[in-house]
Amino acid sequence: MNKTVDVTIPVEPEVAAAMADARNREAVGRLVSRVLRPRAGPSPLARAISDLKAEARQGGLSDMEIDAELAAHKNDRGRKT
Repeated sequence: MNKTVDVTIPVEPEVAAAMADARNREAVGRLVSRVLRPRAGPSPLARAISDLKAEARQGGLSDMEIDAELAAHKNDRGRKT
């Protein structure tokens, strides 16, 4: 049986607005569960990234496009700190 519980976490206002969409909440819930669930093998973060990349590929993105988007996001975050 797959049980879930609601949790409250602090996020930025823009993120909170995006979380109003049920699909986003479900996706974030899956991601958090994947990252924090203890398992043997690759780290939870590595597995989550791999899973997300697989989903992006299914959506039609190439590995090069995914990596470029991740690099742009990392670059943007670096400018904000």
